Amino acid sequence: MPNSKPTIHDFRAMKAQNKNIVMVTAYDYPAAKAVAAAGVDIILVGDSLGMAVLGYDSTIPVTMDDMIHHAKATRRGAPNSFIVTDLPFLSYQVSVAQALRNAARLVQEGWCDAVKLEGGRNIADQVHAIVEAGIPVMGHIGLQPQSVNQLGGYKVQGRTYEDARSIIEEAKILEQAGCFALVVECVNADVADIIATQLTIPVIGIGAGKDCDGQVLVLHDLLGMHDGRLPKFVKTYGNVLDEMVQGVSAYAAEVRATTFPAAEHTYSISVDVRDRLRKEFQPDGHH
Repeated sequence: MPNSKPTIHDFRAMKAQNKNIVMVTAYDYPAAKAVAAAGVDIILVGDSLGMAVLGYDSTIPVTMDDMIHHAKATRRGAPNSFIVTDLPFLSYQVSVAQALRNAARLVQEGWCDAVKLEGGRNIADQVHAIVEAGIPVMGHIGLQPQSVNQLGGYKVQGRTYEDARSIIEEAKILEQAGCFALVVECVNADVADIIATQLTIPVIGIGAGKDCDGQVLVLHDLLGMHDGRLPKFVKTYGNVLDEMVQGVSAYAAEVRATTFPAAEHTYSISVDVRDRLRKEFQPDGHH
C-alpha cells in the first residue's frame, strides 16, 4: 500500500489485480502502531474486544461507548491506516435511524473510515442508508458472533446445500446494498470461493479458506496473547503471553532480591549535597 491512507477504491483494485488484502483486528494505541508498522492494509476495531481486552465471554455486552473509546485509541496509533470499526450488538438492528445515528458516531467520535455490520437481508436497508449517508460499510456473514445465542454456539455455517445457498444469496444482497467489502466467517472453503468469485467487492475470510480476496485475524490470537482455546482457523505467529509472564516474573524476582533498581537505573546527586543531607537528617549515621 502507498504511504497515504488507502481508500475503498484501492481495495477493489487489489481484488481486480489478485492482490490479497491483509486485515488485522487491533484495539488500542500500541497495537495499532505495531500493526501499521507491519504494513497491513486494513485495521479492524472489532467488538471482539469484549473477549480479547475486556474479559467478557462474548461480544454481547460491548457498548457503543466501548467501541468509540477503543477506535479513537487505535486511530491515534495508526493515523494513516484505513480503520473499520464494528457496530456492536443492538446498535443498528432496531431501525434504520438508529443504525445511521450510531454509524455517524463511530465516524465522528471514533475517527474510523468505515463501519462493519453483521447480517444479511435483515440489515440491507441499514447498509443502504449508511452508504447513502456517505459512510463506507463492510458486511459480515457466515458465523455472526453477535447472534451466537440464536445460532447455538460458535459453529461452522453453510454445511447443508440450503444453508450454503442462503449465505451466497445474502452476500449478493449486501453487495447490492452498497457494501465495499465483506467478511465471511467460519464458512466452508468451497462456499467462500463461490462468494469471492460471484462478488465484485473484496471478500475477506476468517476460517473460510485461502480462496478469499484477503484474510483477517485478531492480533491477540495470531500473537498468542491469551491462554484460552483458539478456533481451528487461527494460526499463531508468536508467544507474546509467555514473553510477558517471563518478563514480569524476572522483574518481580529482582525486586525481591533487591537487585533492581541497580546503579544504572538510579539518579544521583553530588557528594556534597548528599553529605549535607545525611548530616542534617541522619546525624547518627544510620541509612
